Amino acid sequence: MQPIHELYPLLTTAPKKVVVTMHQKPDADAMGSTLGLYHFLIQLGHDVQVISPTNWARWVDWMPGVANVLDYELHRSQADELIAAAEWIFCLDFNHFGRTKAMAGALKEAKAVKVLIDHHEQPDEASFNYGISTPGKSSTCEMVYDLIVNAGFRDKINKSVAECLYAGVVADTGSFRFSSTGASVHHMVGYLKEQGLEHARVHEQLFDNYLENRLRFLGHVLTNRMEVLYELNTALVYITRNDLYKYDIKTGDTEGIVNYPLSIQGIKLVGFIVDRDEVRKWSFRSKGNFDCNSFARKYFNGGGHFNAAGGSDHDSLERSVQAFKKALLENKDLLQ
Repeated sequence: MQPIHELYPLLTTAPKKVVVTMHQKPDADAMGSTLGLYHFLIQLGHDVQVISPTNWARWVDWMPGVANVLDYELHRSQADELIAAAEWIFCLDFNHFGRTKAMAGALKEAKAVKVLIDHHEQPDEASFNYGISTPGKSSTCEMVYDLIVNAGFRDKINKSVAECLYAGVVADTGSFRFSSTGASVHHMVGYLKEQGLEHARVHEQLFDNYLENRLRFLGHVLTNRMEVLYELNTALVYITRNDLYKYDIKTGDTEGIVNYPLSIQGIKLVGFIVDRDEVRKWSFRSKGNFDCNSFARKYFNGGGHFNAAGGSDHDSLERSVQAFKKALLENKDLLQ
């Protein structure tokens, strides 16, 4: 994989057919980074199509350009044709094709130049022609901002680019409270504000845009589905399939719930599991020096960042919870 700066001179060559994509079930950083890059590239004259591997949360539907995003699962034939015809494919907020679910095969087979922009650990560099992988960065949106600025196109950061990139940054930094929020993040936001960014509007769309059932679901979860293991400084939150049906939970409605137990005094690790139809999905969050990335990779076929990671388990909800508790005992010394 060649360094990303070697791509910069190519950005102003003859217009290219471009596909921009992200991981399945995209969050604000994934959708924000892809759309931010989309709004930048079309200003350079490129023919750009954003493709999501799956559907996405309702609370990103406000983003400029989201109406033109293609859902791979709903439009597979059309998406496959676009991927096969693409000259450039930008892969954002994931570093292994497996994170794109059913779209992975089409990406692997594509003859296009493939570009990685991501902040997760252990990228599959061999699958990309150009790229950058910086786990210390706050978000992929910050990395797209860096690309635009470092390539000499700061003047192309219009209102649409600014709104999309700010959304991913504010979401992935926990509204600027996570340790990944470096000085560069605040410099970026300062510049976006100078360009007319209405940050309060973006924050409202992201965090004050749920339906009533989601708030009632949250109350149910914190009251009935949270187990606090004080002897291990850990909290466990589990969502049953019946919970999802009862409260009509859609994609994105469980986003952020994993962070709530971290506010409990003494809690260093939170394990959050959702019982989906085909697989049990885990999210892990930690404070201090507990490595969620290594934990997720070792026990739950996952990975991510040091203090935030995810995983999956094809076993039942009950057995997966038991496996989590067993793993906690094996890591007891790290949780003290």
